[in-house]
Amino acid sequence: MDNKNVGFPTSAGIWLGLGLGGFFDGIVLHQILQWHHMLTSAGYPPDSVHNQQVNTLWDGLFHASTYVFVIIGLATLWRAAHRNHVWWSGKMLFGTILMGFGIFNLVEGVVDHHLLGIHHVNETVARDQWLYWDIGFLAWGAMMLVAGWVLLNAGKRETLGRSHPQ
Repeated sequence: MDNKNVGFPTSAGIWLGLGLGGFFDGIVLHQILQWHHMLTSAGYPPDSVHNQQVNTLWDGLFHASTYVFVIIGLATLWRAAHRNHVWWSGKMLFGTILMGFGIFNLVEGVVDHHLLGIHHVNETVARDQWLYWDIGFLAWGAMMLVAGWVLLNAGKRETLGRSHPQ
């Protein structure tokens, strides 16, 4: 059996984690808690119907992109599952999903919160506290990335020597 075709599809978990991280951000932070929207710090604060309409559109485009990430992850996982392969530890999938979620937080946090400043994690608190929430978001992402990496490697060790159940 060709080793190229037996490995765990790490990219599938990363894509799924990116999408799930985006869904969490959009659903929990944008919609449920309403701490921010996509462009609330980019000249569209939630203080008028027009600004809410602009943010709703951009929140929707954001959700559409995270939906695409999940579809890519599922397609990658599906394609890999149809090959002959060794047994995969659940730790590998959960670990790579955590890694993708963490990568989402780190990239989105650095780009949107710090470089572009289009929104911040919690805009319902005093402005001088925004940085603390933004840094906490990055720390949370880094912890998920590290925890995912640890789980992925534990799963790889667990998988060594096991064959696909017949």
